[in-house]
Amino acid sequence: MNFMMRSGLLLTGAFLTALSACDGESESRTSSAAAAPDPCAIVLASTPAEGGSDPEITRAQTEARAADEPAPALERLGWSYVAAARRTYDNGWYNLAEQTALCLDVKSPGRPEALLLRGHALHSLHRFQEAEPLARKLVAERGLPHDFALLGDVLTDRGRLRGAIGAYQAMLDLKPGMQSYSRAAHMRWLKGDLYGALQLMRLAARAGNPRSGEPVAWTYARVAMLELQAGNAEQALAMADAALEVSPDHAPALLARGHVLLAQGRFADALPPLQRAAALNPLPEYQWALADAFHAADRAAEARGVEARLLERGAAEDPRTFALYLATRRERPEIALRLAERELGTRQDVFTHDALAWALAAAGRADEAWPHVERALAEGTQDARLFYHAGAIAAMIPREEEARQWFGRAAGIGQMLLPGEREELRAAMEELGIRQTESPQARGGDRKAG
Repeated sequence: MNFMMRSGLLLTGAFLTALSACDGESESRTSSAAAAPDPCAIVLASTPAEGGSDPEITRAQTEARAADEPAPALERLGWSYVAAARRTYDNGWYNLAEQTALCLDVKSPGRPEALLLRGHALHSLHRFQEAEPLARKLVAERGLPHDFALLGDVLTDRGRLRGAIGAYQAMLDLKPGMQSYSRAAHMRWLKGDLYGALQLMRLAARAGNPRSGEPVAWTYARVAMLELQAGNAEQALAMADAALEVSPDHAPALLARGHVLLAQGRFADALPPLQRAAALNPLPEYQWALADAFHAADRAAEARGVEARLLERGAAEDPRTFALYLATRRERPEIALRLAERELGTRQDVFTHDALAWALAAAGRADEAWPHVERALAEGTQDARLFYHAGAIAAMIPREEEARQWFGRAAGIGQMLLPGEREELRAAMEELGIRQTESPQARGGDRKAG
């Protein structure tokens, strides 16, 4: 069965240092390669204090040091580092996973297990161009479900959805289950089929074992966000709570709960989960949501504190989202543009085209932004932020009828925007004389998904 498609401010010195470091990242990686230390010495050394108590890491390190044939222990060690990265939201563990894959290749050359581990680490570190040939080699030479998953993930981030669909369908054919259903659901959502995505993500949630912990919590959190977009706010809240029962400190689930509460206008109630989520995960997505919630709750001083931390670290943590944040807040448009342009060199998906369009518009170059708006909308993705940005840029050109169209579509799923974005959307619609009706989410009502 084909599941994939329907039938039929001031910037701190630390911030500037991080930005400069991003500029030199490729050069420093190349220049350091010749003098790179032994990967086995790195991964078999004692882990940092916050991870050293991880029994799986310690056990795998001990076995790898002692074994005549260390490959199985090294493979377990690498995936233990991946699990630590997912648990702690610290990408440093992915660097250790990559080094473990390199060590595994030294100890036992040519093993596909080393290719898969390294490809996963590279993808997680947003080194998509390096990950793609590894994924293609795995698919060509072995063709296991996880090989197709890696290829699909890389191609999705590179904006090559046709190839990603084929990879995910192959994964589904080989092994239906939570991981393949959730990827198929994401592809459905990217292609504009919200209800197909929701059905598949619900199926993924039912296929997961709650004892698996973090992966199941992630799936429940994703269901929550799709339920919210479909207008089922109470079901969304229940799914976020179910995720937190499985993994109480799961940052994506806390963020999802906060988003639902913000959509319902319960700003004060949204603050505790968003504060905890932002404390766990330093990504700009989390900090931006918390800052917006503080503003919505009339706690401006606390919002400014979060914003200061975001300005300091955002460029290093997630340049694309930070570029969106700067452009939305109309701060440092030249920095937003620089970050977005660099990101487009790394990944060419709809969200990166949207980020570049929004940064260009913030820099007063709306005419240049429009082709990127068209690329951002080309797959049919139903995303409120994409629609809002399209409407705002159309209004700047001006293309008033298109602005009306995209503003209307953004308002139809406006519960997915942050409070500040919803206010900007309302003001822009009023300027064009468009009357915005109250959404079911604002009233706390639900509607059924198909």
